[in-house]
Amino acid sequence: MTKSRPRVLLIAEAANPEWVSVPLIGWSLARALSDVADVHLVTQVRNTEALLRAGLVEGQDFTAIDNEAFAKPIWAIADAVRMGWTMKTAMNTFSYKYFEHLVWQKFGTAIQQKHFDIVHRITPVTPTAVSPIASKCQKAGVPFVLGPLNGGIPWPKWFSAERRREGEWLSYVRGIYKASPGRKRMLNAASAILVGSRHTESEIPARYSSKVIYLPENAIDPKKFGDVAEQSTEGPLRAVFVGRLVPLKGVDMAIEAAAPLLVTGRMTYDIIGDGPVRADLEKLVAEKSLGDAVTFHGQLPHDAVQSKLTDANILLFPSIKEFGGGVVLESLALGVIPLVVDYGGPAELITPQTGMSVPIGPRDVIIPALRSHLTALAEDKSALPRMGAIARNRIQKDFTWSAKAAQISEIYDWVSSGRGAAPRHFE
Repeated sequence: MTKSRPRVLLIAEAANPEWVSVPLIGWSLARALSDVADVHLVTQVRNTEALLRAGLVEGQDFTAIDNEAFAKPIWAIADAVRMGWTMKTAMNTFSYKYFEHLVWQKFGTAIQQKHFDIVHRITPVTPTAVSPIASKCQKAGVPFVLGPLNGGIPWPKWFSAERRREGEWLSYVRGIYKASPGRKRMLNAASAILVGSRHTESEIPARYSSKVIYLPENAIDPKKFGDVAEQSTEGPLRAVFVGRLVPLKGVDMAIEAAAPLLVTGRMTYDIIGDGPVRADLEKLVAEKSLGDAVTFHGQLPHDAVQSKLTDANILLFPSIKEFGGGVVLESLALGVIPLVVDYGGPAELITPQTGMSVPIGPRDVIIPALRSHLTALAEDKSALPRMGAIARNRIQKDFTWSAKAAQISEIYDWVSSGRGAAPRHFE
């Protein structure tokens, strides 16, 4: 007997195939879920044109909610005063409540009449954004799935200067959101709470543990990551960084750690991306006479980024505060081995067979630890081809968008049946 597909109302305020970060997650997961469920996407009006260009039909495949009268001024203020990410996220939570208010106006009756079997909020991913719809779905007898939630990893105590440079002054009081009555009602009403990191899991009260499911929010599209790193064991160690050039990414520590290898020609470092600390990094490279071994590429198109990645042996990515780590998954998908700091999302995405990490700590702990790994790899790269093969297989098995949809499909079955323990794919 063929199992019927659940009818799912997907709420993804940010869902855009032409953007990156959270909007791309919202889009990618929504499209993947359409293969396992009959979904209708509810998103913000700013995504409309991109969704139409992607082939979706407004009204049939998605509904655009126009809360721009509230949201647009908030984002304009945030951009004008160059607020840190924590402050921007906090401001967006105010406009998000109005967004859900409009969603309920549009779909409340259909939910109450059980035209949908499940309501699933994908984005925002921040745990600080309250979903008033959760308790309304509970009253209507329709399961509400929340997440994956992620974010809010605390700043390491050794990097207060970087914290100030990022404008993250609100992060000092971020934890106050846990006392919000709306958050408590949302967590109580949710049938399943998906969390994208162990830190976010630790912030959910223990009384909800039976419905908290660890599920990293990032995944890859195999069509976009079909290349394979050669992993040549000849010549210098080839490292690459991909990301914004901002203080928290730790690229300066990577350069300091690699300097003895770079200056002697035993290693090269390609830095892809741009940002406010690029000039400082270029100055550091010049001061250490590393110009021949370090190349700043700036922003590159996706195909060019993939080409540089597949030329590399390792992704040298010592970010000190990363809640997701999408670039780590991308490197693993290509067979490029990540070397990361064991703090937040990146270290959770690797295993001892697929990557390397160093403990979080002050700079004078991280830099020597990175240097130790880099020196060992420069002397012997023989383990990298096998690690790359294992990494690619693991990504294909567990971290494609179709694999993610299959994992969530099991969760839909569980919340619909109300029986047994929650499925825990990554335990």
